[in-house]
Amino acid sequence: MRYSLVSRFRGAFLGAFLGECIASQEGHDINLGRLAVISTNSLIRLGRLDINDWLEHRQLGANNSWGEIILATLPVALFFHESPIKLKQNLLQVLKIWGQDDPILQSATLAFGYAIAQSLVEKLHPFTLIPQTIEFLEVSSNSLTENLLKVNNLLEQSASLEIAQDVLNQSEKLSYNFALSFYCFLSTLEDFRLAVLRATHQDSYGEKQAISTITAALSGTYNSTAGLPVSWQVLFSPKNSPAWGLNSFSQMLELSDALVAVWSGLYELTPNQSYHTTAKCPPSFAAPRVIRPR
Repeated sequence: MRYSLVSRFRGAFLGAFLGECIASQEGHDINLGRLAVISTNSLIRLGRLDINDWLEHRQLGANNSWGEIILATLPVALFFHESPIKLKQNLLQVLKIWGQDDPILQSATLAFGYAIAQSLVEKLHPFTLIPQTIEFLEVSSNSLTENLLKVNNLLEQSASLEIAQDVLNQSEKLSYNFALSFYCFLSTLEDFRLAVLRATHQDSYGEKQAISTITAALSGTYNSTAGLPVSWQVLFSPKNSPAWGLNSFSQMLELSDALVAVWSGLYELTPNQSYHTTAKCPPSFAAPRVIRPR
Protein backbone atom coordinates (compact mmCIF):
# COMPACT_ATOMS: atom_id res chain seq x y z
CA MET A 1 0.00 0.00 0.00
CA ARG A 2 1.42 3.36 -1.05
CA TYR A 3 -0.11 5.32 1.85
CA SER A 4 -1.83 4.08 4.98
CA LEU A 5 -5.59 4.48 5.37
CA VAL A 6 -4.97 6.66 8.41
CA SER A 7 -2.90 9.02 6.27
CA ARG A 8 -5.50 9.07 3.49
CA PHE A 9 -8.42 9.69 5.89
CA ARG A 10 -6.46 12.56 7.40
CA GLY A 11 -5.60 13.84 3.95
CA ALA A 12 -9.28 13.91 3.00
CA PHE A 13 -10.27 16.09 5.96
CA LEU A 14 -7.22 18.34 6.08
CA GLY A 15 -7.14 18.63 2.30
CA ALA A 16 -10.74 19.82 2.12
CA PHE A 17 -10.12 22.28 4.94
CA LEU A 18 -7.01 23.72 3.26
CA GLY A 19 -8.84 23.95 -0.06
CA GLU A 20 -11.56 26.07 1.49
CA CYS A 21 -9.03 28.23 3.32
CA ILE A 22 -7.04 28.96 0.16
CA ALA A 23 -10.22 29.98 -1.67
CA SER A 24 -11.46 32.10 1.23
CA GLN A 25 -8.57 34.44 1.93
CA GLU A 26 -10.85 37.38 1.31
CA GLY A 27 -12.21 36.80 4.83
CA HIS A 28 -15.26 34.63 4.22
CA ASP A 29 -16.29 32.18 6.94
CA ILE A 30 -14.78 28.70 6.69
CA ASN A 31 -17.97 26.67 7.08
CA LEU A 32 -18.38 24.31 4.11
CA GLY A 33 -17.18 21.38 6.19
CA ARG A 34 -19.33 21.87 9.30
CA LEU A 35 -21.86 19.28 8.09
CA ALA A 36 -19.00 16.84 7.43
CA VAL A 37 -18.01 17.17 11.09
CA ILE A 38 -21.59 16.45 12.18
CA SER A 39 -21.82 13.39 9.97
CA THR A 40 -18.40 12.14 11.10
CA ASN A 41 -19.35 12.43 14.77
CA SER A 42 -22.54 10.48 14.10
CA LEU A 43 -20.66 7.64 12.41
CA ILE A 44 -18.12 7.53 15.24
CA ARG A 45 -20.73 7.58 17.96
CA LEU A 46 -23.04 4.96 16.44
CA GLY A 47 -20.68 2.95 14.26
CA ARG A 48 -23.20 3.06 11.42
CA LEU A 49 -25.21 5.46 9.29
CA ASP A 50 -28.31 6.73 11.10
CA ILE A 51 -30.26 9.38 9.21
CA ASN A 52 -32.46 10.18 12.20
CA ASP A 53 -29.37 11.08 14.20
CA TRP A 54 -28.27 13.46 11.46
CA LEU A 55 -31.70 15.09 11.37
CA GLU A 56 -31.42 16.16 14.98
CA HIS A 57 -28.99 18.86 13.93
CA ARG A 58 -30.56 22.15 12.90
CA GLN A 59 -27.75 22.95 10.47
CA LEU A 60 -29.22 20.42 8.06
CA GLY A 61 -31.82 22.06 5.88
CA ALA A 62 -33.03 23.32 2.54
CA ASN A 63 -30.58 26.23 2.60
CA ASN A 64 -27.46 24.06 2.43
CA SER A 65 -25.41 24.61 -0.73
CA TRP A 66 -24.37 21.85 -3.11
CA GLY A 67 -20.81 22.15 -1.81
CA GLU A 68 -21.94 21.62 1.78
CA ILE A 69 -24.12 18.66 0.85
CA ILE A 70 -21.45 16.86 -1.18
CA LEU A 71 -18.78 17.50 1.45
CA ALA A 72 -21.16 16.21 4.16
CA THR A 73 -20.99 12.84 2.41
CA LEU A 74 -17.17 12.68 2.65
CA PRO A 75 -17.11 10.65 5.90
CA VAL A 76 -19.75 8.30 4.46
CA ALA A 77 -17.56 7.69 1.40
CA LEU A 78 -14.58 7.06 3.68
CA PHE A 79 -16.51 4.74 5.98
CA PHE A 80 -18.07 2.57 3.26
CA HIS A 81 -15.28 2.76 0.70
CA GLU A 82 -14.56 -0.98 0.58
CA SER A 83 -18.01 -1.95 -0.72
CA PRO A 84 -19.35 -0.24 -3.88
CA ILE A 85 -22.86 -1.51 -3.16
CA LYS A 86 -22.93 -0.18 0.41
CA LEU A 87 -21.24 3.01 -0.75
CA LYS A 88 -23.98 3.79 -3.24
CA GLN A 89 -26.80 2.76 -0.91
CA ASN A 90 -25.58 4.93 1.94
CA LEU A 91 -24.77 7.96 -0.21
CA LEU A 92 -28.28 7.87 -1.67
CA GLN A 93 -29.68 7.47 1.83
CA VAL A 94 -27.85 10.61 2.97
CA LEU A 95 -29.31 12.65 0.12
CA LYS A 96 -32.79 11.85 1.44
CA ILE A 97 -32.05 14.19 4.36
CA TRP A 98 -32.46 17.10 2.00
CA GLY A 99 -35.28 15.48 0.06
CA GLN A 100 -33.09 15.79 -2.98
CA ASP A 101 -34.38 14.33 -6.23
CA ASP A 102 -32.08 16.49 -8.37
CA PRO A 103 -30.40 13.98 -10.71
CA ILE A 104 -27.36 16.24 -11.17
CA LEU A 105 -26.68 16.57 -7.44
CA GLN A 106 -27.25 12.84 -7.01
CA SER A 107 -24.80 12.02 -9.79
CA ALA A 108 -22.23 14.48 -8.45
CA THR A 109 -22.47 13.04 -4.94
CA LEU A 110 -22.05 9.48 -6.20
CA ALA A 111 -19.14 10.48 -8.46
CA PHE A 112 -17.42 12.23 -5.56
CA GLY A 113 -17.87 9.25 -3.27
CA TYR A 114 -16.70 6.77 -5.90
CA ALA A 115 -13.51 8.75 -6.56
CA ILE A 116 -12.79 8.92 -2.83
CA ALA A 117 -13.28 5.15 -2.54
CA GLN A 118 -11.04 4.40 -5.54
CA SER A 119 -8.24 6.42 -3.95
CA LEU A 120 -8.57 4.51 -0.69
CA VAL A 121 -8.39 1.10 -2.38
CA GLU A 122 -5.59 2.41 -4.63
CA LYS A 123 -7.37 1.65 -7.89
CA LEU A 124 -7.66 5.19 -9.20
CA HIS A 125 -6.20 5.85 -12.64
CA PRO A 126 -6.78 9.24 -14.31
CA PHE A 127 -7.74 7.73 -17.67
CA THR A 128 -10.10 5.07 -16.36
CA LEU A 129 -11.74 6.77 -13.36
CA ILE A 130 -14.39 8.65 -15.33
CA PRO A 131 -15.63 5.69 -17.44
CA GLN A 132 -15.74 3.60 -14.25
CA THR A 133 -17.56 6.40 -12.44
CA ILE A 134 -20.23 6.67 -15.11
CA GLU A 135 -20.71 2.92 -14.96
CA PHE A 136 -21.09 3.22 -11.16
CA LEU A 137 -23.73 5.94 -11.55
CA GLU A 138 -25.99 3.72 -13.66
CA VAL A 139 -27.91 6.68 -15.05
CA SER A 140 -28.89 7.77 -18.51
CA SER A 141 -26.94 10.65 -19.96
CA ASN A 142 -27.27 14.02 -18.22
CA SER A 143 -25.28 17.24 -18.21
CA LEU A 144 -22.89 15.95 -15.53
CA THR A 145 -22.01 12.69 -17.28
CA GLU A 146 -21.59 14.60 -20.54
CA ASN A 147 -19.20 17.05 -18.89
CA LEU A 148 -17.28 14.25 -17.17
CA LEU A 149 -16.80 12.49 -20.52
CA LYS A 150 -15.48 15.76 -21.92
CA VAL A 151 -13.05 15.94 -18.99
CA ASN A 152 -11.87 12.43 -19.87
CA ASN A 153 -11.21 13.50 -23.47
CA LEU A 154 -9.42 16.62 -22.26
CA LEU A 155 -7.15 14.53 -20.05
CA GLU A 156 -6.29 12.22 -22.94
CA GLN A 157 -5.39 15.27 -25.02
CA SER A 158 -3.43 16.91 -22.16
CA ALA A 159 -5.57 19.99 -22.77
CA SER A 160 -4.99 23.16 -20.79
CA LEU A 161 -7.31 24.54 -18.14
CA GLU A 162 -8.35 27.36 -20.46
CA ILE A 163 -9.41 24.86 -23.12
CA ALA A 164 -11.31 22.86 -20.51
CA GLN A 165 -13.25 25.95 -19.48
CA ASP A 166 -14.24 26.57 -23.09
CA VAL A 167 -15.14 22.96 -23.89
CA LEU A 168 -17.27 22.13 -20.84
CA ASN A 169 -20.97 22.87 -21.03
CA GLN A 170 -21.73 25.82 -18.77
CA SER A 171 -25.51 25.73 -19.09
CA GLU A 172 -25.95 23.88 -15.77
CA LYS A 173 -24.06 25.38 -12.83
CA LEU A 174 -23.47 22.31 -10.70
CA SER A 175 -22.39 19.99 -13.50
CA TYR A 176 -19.94 22.59 -14.84
CA ASN A 177 -18.40 23.41 -11.47
CA PHE A 178 -18.16 19.78 -10.40
CA ALA A 179 -16.57 18.80 -13.72
CA LEU A 180 -14.01 21.59 -13.23
CA SER A 181 -13.17 20.12 -9.82
CA PHE A 182 -12.64 16.70 -11.40
CA TYR A 183 -10.48 18.23 -14.12
CA CYS A 184 -8.29 20.16 -11.66
CA PHE A 185 -7.86 17.00 -9.57
CA LEU A 186 -7.12 14.51 -12.35
CA SER A 187 -4.99 16.81 -14.52
CA THR A 188 -2.57 17.38 -11.60
CA LEU A 189 -3.07 14.07 -9.84
CA GLU A 190 0.20 13.94 -7.92
CA ASP A 191 0.34 17.63 -6.97
CA PHE A 192 -2.14 18.73 -4.29
CA ARG A 193 -0.85 22.28 -4.22
CA LEU A 194 -1.17 22.86 -7.97
CA ALA A 195 -4.60 21.21 -8.13
CA VAL A 196 -5.94 23.54 -5.44
CA LEU A 197 -4.34 26.66 -6.87
CA ARG A 198 -5.86 25.93 -10.29
CA ALA A 199 -9.24 25.33 -8.68
CA THR A 200 -9.13 28.61 -6.76
CA HIS A 201 -8.81 30.49 -10.04
CA GLN A 202 -12.26 29.20 -11.01
CA ASP A 203 -15.04 31.44 -9.75
CA SER A 204 -17.80 30.41 -12.11
CA TYR A 205 -21.19 31.34 -10.71
CA GLY A 206 -19.40 32.64 -7.60
CA GLU A 207 -18.58 29.08 -6.48
CA LYS A 208 -14.82 29.31 -6.00
CA GLN A 209 -14.94 27.95 -2.44
CA ALA A 210 -16.95 24.88 -3.38
CA ILE A 211 -14.82 24.09 -6.46
CA SER A 212 -11.59 24.41 -4.48
CA THR A 213 -12.86 22.42 -1.49
CA ILE A 214 -14.17 19.50 -3.55
CA THR A 215 -10.93 19.43 -5.57
CA ALA A 216 -8.88 19.48 -2.38
CA ALA A 217 -10.89 16.69 -0.74
CA LEU A 218 -10.30 14.47 -3.78
CA SER A 219 -6.62 15.34 -4.04
CA GLY A 220 -6.06 15.13 -0.28
CA THR A 221 -7.46 11.61 -0.18
CA TYR A 222 -5.34 10.51 -3.13
CA ASN A 223 -2.08 12.15 -1.99
CA SER A 224 -2.63 11.66 1.77
CA THR A 225 -1.09 13.93 4.38
CA ALA A 226 2.29 13.34 2.75
CA GLY A 227 1.18 15.52 -0.17
CA LEU A 228 -0.23 18.44 1.84
CA PRO A 229 2.07 21.50 1.95
CA VAL A 230 3.39 21.95 5.48
CA SER A 231 3.47 25.73 4.98
CA TRP A 232 -0.29 25.75 4.30
CA GLN A 233 -0.96 23.64 7.36
CA VAL A 234 0.97 26.06 9.53
CA LEU A 235 -0.55 29.12 7.91
CA PHE A 236 -4.17 28.02 8.23
CA SER A 237 -4.05 26.07 11.47
CA PRO A 238 -7.22 27.34 13.19
CA LYS A 239 -5.71 27.89 16.63
CA ASN A 240 -7.60 31.06 17.44
CA SER A 241 -10.31 31.15 14.76
CA PRO A 242 -12.63 28.12 14.97
CA ALA A 243 -13.67 26.60 11.66
CA TRP A 244 -16.06 23.76 10.89
CA GLY A 245 -17.01 23.90 14.59
CA LEU A 246 -13.49 22.78 15.52
CA ASN A 247 -10.74 24.71 17.26
CA SER A 248 -7.54 23.21 15.89
CA PHE A 249 -5.86 20.88 13.46
CA SER A 250 -5.37 18.41 16.30
CA GLN A 251 -9.15 18.13 16.75
CA MET A 252 -9.54 17.48 13.03
CA LEU A 253 -6.87 14.79 13.15
CA GLU A 254 -8.50 13.17 16.18
CA LEU A 255 -11.83 13.13 14.36
CA SER A 256 -10.24 11.47 11.35
CA ASP A 257 -8.36 8.94 13.47
CA ALA A 258 -11.49 8.04 15.42
CA LEU A 259 -13.36 7.40 12.16
CA VAL A 260 -10.59 5.05 11.00
CA ALA A 261 -10.67 3.33 14.37
CA VAL A 262 -14.43 2.70 14.29
CA TRP A 263 -14.24 1.54 10.66
CA SER A 264 -11.45 -0.86 11.57
CA GLY A 265 -13.27 -2.40 14.51
CA LEU A 266 -11.21 -0.85 17.28
CA TYR A 267 -12.16 -2.03 20.74
CA GLU A 268 -13.06 0.30 23.62
CA LEU A 269 -13.43 3.48 21.61
CA THR A 270 -15.64 5.83 23.59
CA PRO A 271 -17.61 8.72 22.02
CA ASN A 272 -15.67 11.87 21.10
CA GLN A 273 -12.27 10.25 21.74
CA SER A 274 -9.58 9.26 19.33
CA TYR A 275 -7.47 6.16 19.72
CA HIS A 276 -4.61 8.42 20.83
CA THR A 277 -6.49 9.23 24.04
CA THR A 278 -8.58 6.19 24.92
CA ALA A 279 -6.01 3.96 26.55
CA LYS A 280 -2.47 3.83 27.87
CA CYS A 281 -1.69 0.65 25.95
CA PRO A 282 -1.75 0.31 22.16
CA PRO A 283 -5.28 -0.27 20.81
CA SER A 284 -6.35 -3.49 19.10
CA PHE A 285 -7.61 -3.52 15.53
CA ALA A 286 -9.61 -6.16 13.76
CA ALA A 287 -8.56 -7.45 10.39
CA PRO A 288 -10.52 -5.90 7.50
CA ARG A 289 -13.97 -7.44 6.94
CA VAL A 290 -13.74 -9.46 10.18
CA ILE A 291 -15.09 -7.47 13.15
CA ARG A 292 -16.38 -4.23 11.72
CA PRO A 293 -19.90 -3.38 12.89
CA ARG A 294 -22.36 -2.22 10.23
